[in-house]
Amino acid sequence: MEFAYSPRLADLKERARALTDTIMQFEDECERNNGISDESHATIKAAVLASGLQAINTPVEYGGAGLTVLEQAVVQDELGKLTNALWDTVWRPANPLTHATPEQRERYLIPGARGDRRDAVAISEANAGSDFSAASTTATPDGNGGYIINGEKWFVTVGDVADYLIVLANVEPEHAATIFLIDVDTPGVKIKHIPRYTHTFVYEHPEFTFENVRVGAEAVLGGIGQGHDLTRDWFTEERLMIGARTIGAAERALTLAVDWARERVQGGEPLINRQLIQGMIADSVVDITTNRALTHQVAWEFDQADPNDADLRKTLHAKAATVKLAASEASNRVVDRAVQIFGGRGYIRDYPVERLWRELRVDRIWEGTSEIQRLVIANEANKRGLDNLLSFRYEAGEK
Repeated sequence: MEFAYSPRLADLKERARALTDTIMQFEDECERNNGISDESHATIKAAVLASGLQAINTPVEYGGAGLTVLEQAVVQDELGKLTNALWDTVWRPANPLTHATPEQRERYLIPGARGDRRDAVAISEANAGSDFSAASTTATPDGNGGYIINGEKWFVTVGDVADYLIVLANVEPEHAATIFLIDVDTPGVKIKHIPRYTHTFVYEHPEFTFENVRVGAEAVLGGIGQGHDLTRDWFTEERLMIGARTIGAAERALTLAVDWARERVQGGEPLINRQLIQGMIADSVVDITTNRALTHQVAWEFDQADPNDADLRKTLHAKAATVKLAASEASNRVVDRAVQIFGGRGYIRDYPVERLWRELRVDRIWEGTSEIQRLVIANEANKRGLDNLLSFRYEAGEK
């Protein structure tokens, strides 16, 4: 078994690091202004395209970088070091778009891969968060082959700049969960409210209402009744990438904390010579290294998997939940320790560790709470046993 990065992975990591360094210069602007200017967005877009890291999850033939899941995780690990969710300026179309028809690819996926159109996923509702099956938005046939959408969606990340929405709705009367592609300028689509959150992200998370929104049959993505499967696949990919990003964020926080502990002198000694500080640093190293290894392992398993193996698909869903749960909670511990090492300075918004402390908290909530991840993992253990969850995947004949 080979654990060293291949030359390609090392190159991708270096390119992602260089891109991260370029985008990092916009952190203070974003924190100060609750966003960045159009000029700054244009500068970042040019840098993303120059790096070749646009749409890393999208095939090359559609304008993306066409990376494997492991390669994506390596890139996201670097981008996760950015504060203010500036990693989201490096666009990555939602993976349900892989099920797009040729017409939908031309209208949505290909322009999205180029960075000319942005999607936003509209799944959650006031009474349907981690349990997306409780969504109540409806799609009623209009008698002419189209549908009338009614409902409300919450926490629509990037919704303030999105060109179109990926909406989960129930086709009536069968109550068949289905994904629809809906342009934001369609009559009846409105931003109801843009909440203020603890973090200061580069994009907002608006609440949308859909009032008698008329769409044609061509708006259906992946077929009637496929909404839950497509949503689950989206959650699986997002949870794995959250794991990668949060570990990158934890590494930056720890690096800053160690540098500060070397510099800061208290009682005639640098902080780093104090055993209590050393314990925090050691615990953080353990949290980062173990979770990076787990994230890379599971990403590699995704790349080896047969996409037609339904049971394996469910096991990998649970493994992605394991990554998300472990990495998001570990990164919160690391960043909390970093704030403690910085002392009062760690509580000032001018300092990246303070921003990371605020921003990483949501990673234990969105794309499924930590509690939901635990249920997913335990249910997998009950239904298909522990072996697949606790072991590396191997090919036949390699036992």
